Amino acid sequence: MPEATANIGVVGLAVMGSNLARNLASREGNTVSIFNRSYEKTQTLLDEHPEAEFVPASTYAEFAASLTTPRTAIIMVQAGKGTDAVIDALTEVFEPGDIIVDGGNALFTDTIRREKAVRETGINFVGAGISGGEEGALNGPSIMPGGSDESWVTLGPILKSIAAVAEGEPCVTHVGHDGAGHFVKMVHNGIEYADMQLIGEAYDLIRRGTGKSPAEIADIFSEWNRGELESYLIEITAEVLRQVDAETGEPLVDVILDQAGAKGTGAWTVQTALDLGIPVSGIAEAVFARSLSSKPAQRAAASDLPGPSEAWTVADADKDAFVEDVRRALYASKIVAYSQGFDEIVAGAEQYGWDIKKGDIAAIWRGGCIIRARFLNRITEAYAADPGLVALLTAPYFAEALTGTQEAWRRVVVVAAQAGIPSPAFSSSLAYYDGLRADRLPAALIQGQRDFFGAHTYKRVDKDGTFHTLWSGDRTEIESAGSGH
Repeated sequence: MPEATANIGVVGLAVMGSNLARNLASREGNTVSIFNRSYEKTQTLLDEHPEAEFVPASTYAEFAASLTTPRTAIIMVQAGKGTDAVIDALTEVFEPGDIIVDGGNALFTDTIRREKAVRETGINFVGAGISGGEEGALNGPSIMPGGSDESWVTLGPILKSIAAVAEGEPCVTHVGHDGAGHFVKMVHNGIEYADMQLIGEAYDLIRRGTGKSPAEIADIFSEWNRGELESYLIEITAEVLRQVDAETGEPLVDVILDQAGAKGTGAWTVQTALDLGIPVSGIAEAVFARSLSSKPAQRAAASDLPGPSEAWTVADADKDAFVEDVRRALYASKIVAYSQGFDEIVAGAEQYGWDIKKGDIAAIWRGGCIIRARFLNRITEAYAADPGLVALLTAPYFAEALTGTQEAWRRVVVVAAQAGIPSPAFSSSLAYYDGLRADRLPAALIQGQRDFFGAHTYKRVDKDGTFHTLWSGDRTEIESAGSGH
């Protein structure tokens, strides 16, 4: 058996695992043990990166023996049965007080289940969301670990050593217990879906409305990236739009099939929000838009359905103003997406008993992760000023931003509808905003309908109590103790 020299180990050496292992090994104070089910990948990593001075293991027993106590291992394997198999194998060779970290995109309820089962062995289990893709894993990701307070004592310094740094602070914090880390990473990914869809809609409107080329629109996005929209996604959008396909000479965006893939975290965000009763309409429409894009047979069958009677373009004199309207609509809708995401985090924390510091979450998203953006500082400031903030978009900074963007936002949604250009994330975000600020909603009528067909009862605006109208009788109103059925 090897001597216990490594303070951290990595199981699973595909691209993300290999890059994370290299990142760990490059930081002062870390010695990294590596293990992969197929030793061929372990050998390849050893051969390609001798400077990392990895400690290789060919069996789980060797891997455990190579780690100093408390043994700490990060699993980077495919979510699901593969993760369970590795956890089972590690619990057989680890001891009480050791730490197993799942760094994959696991469903948070699976993490809750796993943490409970592993805890019974005396071993700590940590679900850690890791964002930033392959580059982030190598150079510094945003990390969202859950798990016990005990595990954070050992794990915290290690994760801080490899995390991205934003304004002098490592982009990692102890999110909360059991599934909290993977829950927050799930919502992060949901916001990412909304952000990407909104950017796609902005591009589509500008291209169809102004006739500008992808390269010209890339210049617009580069300009936007110097202002309040500054973010990683805006930056890479410009890069994608500038790319020319080597084979055809066409803009790459024009030769990529317009069917968007998905890994599932966006859908999890929406499904969980439904369970929690939290409206995340911008995120939901982004998920549905990807689903719609991936229905080629239906799209082909519907291609002859009628649209607007007249073609739509923006007059030359109005193009700059239209582009500015789209920028403002994008910013306003982005605020809604983040506000809805944080609403879900608040509701999840309440439901599962997590003490999640919302300002800290915004702070660790400032670097390393896919949704890193300038205005995350404003979110941190908003929650610092008012920890009990009931909706992010009501914070003074964001309320002022919406005041300055909502007229443009409305114009863009109207134009898109009249032109027959789908803008589900723009329009649903505006509808949410208007619903939130409405003095009165048609929910009163819905409650009346529910009471009529199901005796579901209703409350009144003018007195306390729960009531039911005898719709099939003389239609008098009675006070009800029950809630219908």
